[in-house]
Amino acid sequence: MSVAIVTGAGGLIGSETTAFLLDQGYEVVGIDNDMRAQFFGPEASTRWRLGQLSSRRGFANLAADIRDASAIEAIFARHGRAITAVIHTAAQPSHDWAANDPATDFAVNAVGTLNLLEATRKHAPEAAFVFTSTNKVYGDRPNGLPMVELETRYELAPESPFAAQGIDETMSIDQSTHSIFGVSKASADLMVQEYGRYFGMKTVCFRGGCLTGGGHSATELHGFLAYLMRCTFTGRPYKIYGHSGKQVRDNIHASDFVAALWAFMAAPTSGKAYNIGGGRFANCSMIEAIALCEALCGRALERSYVPTERIGDHRWWISDMSRFVADYPGFRITWSIEDILADILASGRPRWAAESAD
Repeated sequence: MSVAIVTGAGGLIGSETTAFLLDQGYEVVGIDNDMRAQFFGPEASTRWRLGQLSSRRGFANLAADIRDASAIEAIFARHGRAITAVIHTAAQPSHDWAANDPATDFAVNAVGTLNLLEATRKHAPEAAFVFTSTNKVYGDRPNGLPMVELETRYELAPESPFAAQGIDETMSIDQSTHSIFGVSKASADLMVQEYGRYFGMKTVCFRGGCLTGGGHSATELHGFLAYLMRCTFTGRPYKIYGHSGKQVRDNIHASDFVAALWAFMAAPTSGKAYNIGGGRFANCSMIEAIALCEALCGRALERSYVPTERIGDHRWWISDMSRFVADYPGFRITWSIEDILADILASGRPRWAAESAD
């Protein structure tokens, strides 16, 4: 039986990947020590999701720390060449948290990734290695693109080369402010590419926009759409940071993301990096997302506005996935913003009911 290692197995992408691979007949070894609860508090814990997965045949989770090279190597040595895929989703994912503790952020995101790459190279060199990177590797460079301000959102000016389909991988990652988080993820991203190019490993970096869905353990510092829906449903106050609430994000549902990594696993190559997100099919501004959440919940969101933008934050981001679709022509985004939000509400409602102001 093929073995897949999934780091961050209780998180949004990790849990979706784990459930999918179990359905495909894989044995899945999860590596998740619920560090998310340490980062953001008990409400962000992934234990509820790991609990759901624990009953699945073929799944075992190990509460190892990816910063511990010896522990990671021991896991890989135990399974060896039976490992055919490594799906690395574990991370410290917050801009704001990273600035308060850069050393831990870098150790988790950059050094942890290096430990996994080395363990894969030594024990399962033919395995497909999938890294969930981020569009924050481009820093705030997208904010220099020509833009126009519309009633509910910013849009790229028609003369921008990225206006039609979004931003592709030709955008430079240099000469920009990334945030501490962006730098640690960029370091990992480059190392994943280098292990593919230098050692010939089958590696890919998926530079995601907003990854989301019903499995998200959202909190204020991470998980835009899911946390917004949680606040709307429960009556919790929400803060909008800068850009008049007109900042635009594309959003990709976890199951669409897993479909992309499954396509790569079927025909892996070396050292690739792809932008991935909802593209022009699934994107919204903050203002537009609030209106959709209010309509679904049947109540107004209590919100306030903070005029200071987060450092390195994007005013506008929509991913151009043309390069990935050209390499994997069977792939398509299937979840709209409306469908994504309905899924988040349906999944979150039983967990958030006790918090509701009603």
